[in-house]
Amino acid sequence: MAPLTSIRTSEGKLEIVNQLLLPHTTEFITIETIEHAHHVIEAMKIRGAPAIASLAALAVASHLEKALKQSPSPAYLSSPIALKGHIQPILDFLYTARPTAVNLGVATRRLSNRLQTSVKEGKDVRAVAEDVIAEAKAIDAEDVSRNKRMAKWGGDWLLEETEKCGRAPENLNVMTVCNTGSLATSGYGTALGLITYLHETGKLQKAYFTQSTPYHQGSRLTALELQTLGIPSVMLCDSMVGSLFQHHEIAAVVVGADRIASNGDTANKVGTYNAAVLAARHKIPFIVVAPVSTVDLDIPDGTHIPIEHRPPLEARLVRGALYPFITNAEGLKEQATVMVTPEGLEGVYNPSFDVTPAELITAIVTEKGVAVKRDGSASFDLSTIV
Repeated sequence: MAPLTSIRTSEGKLEIVNQLLLPHTTEFITIETIEHAHHVIEAMKIRGAPAIASLAALAVASHLEKALKQSPSPAYLSSPIALKGHIQPILDFLYTARPTAVNLGVATRRLSNRLQTSVKEGKDVRAVAEDVIAEAKAIDAEDVSRNKRMAKWGGDWLLEETEKCGRAPENLNVMTVCNTGSLATSGYGTALGLITYLHETGKLQKAYFTQSTPYHQGSRLTALELQTLGIPSVMLCDSMVGSLFQHHEIAAVVVGADRIASNGDTANKVGTYNAAVLAARHKIPFIVVAPVSTVDLDIPDGTHIPIEHRPPLEARLVRGALYPFITNAEGLKEQATVMVTPEGLEGVYNPSFDVTPAELITAIVTEKGVAVKRDGSASFDLSTIV
């Protein structure tokens, strides 16, 4: 089967798959406005650091493409300065949708730089708009190819390390956290891309993945992607990671990232730190796979990463298909949201992310290569992979 997709564009229409309804219902939402794009990112109808960066960029492109076709033209197309005064607040607004994922900030800054450069070059307003549109589409298009490069870099490194340890580099069991595949990116994926690469080269035995509560991105999305790709897989509850490591030979834990500090400290889906601590205890390599745009060299360590806290109610609710299954008139499975906590519960701790210290990470992979710590250092030198 074809891989899943998070974003699709055709005939001037920008759509996303509503990830809150997966895996039981595939519903595409048409993104009509900048405000709508902000909402679907904030509400996690689309998630994954690379995917939300792509959507934000494409939303700006769509906004400008519609404006260029309008007659009469909107006032902000009267001059390059007017266009700059209109677009910059849009970019600033989109950046506020989710603060932890650095990719979103990289995308909006990149569009802002393109905008300012085109204006300074003295181009007419239409040319400036077209430059921003082209840059936005490039942000999205670059994602798939770099994901495949990361997957190969990381996969080949793991095979070499496995062989160095005296084990055959085949029939590998690899565990991941959350969802880092095509649904979290523009295609192929980051950490799940590495797992896919191992499967495609015949080196993978099984992929293990955590449910990744409270939003269940693992049991809803990673499960669906692995099933779609025909990759043998096993789901486990977040609290079962230690048991898995005790009773099964795991070649590596492979995760994505929403932000990587200059020393290698990494913010990722909450529960990643737990897995890293347990992996260290069991001497299992812990690999972070993320594009260069996820590396934030402006911050020295993970204490400077802003951690998003979601509404408490989200941790008290679970959504899924009614079971036994009931189909509606359109042939879709009926879904429901249920509360799993006592009514009126006030104390809820619900961060979206945690930070894994660099000392617990074995390797960091970007599209430019693999970084490892040298000479017993607790931190990384990321200069070779950014």
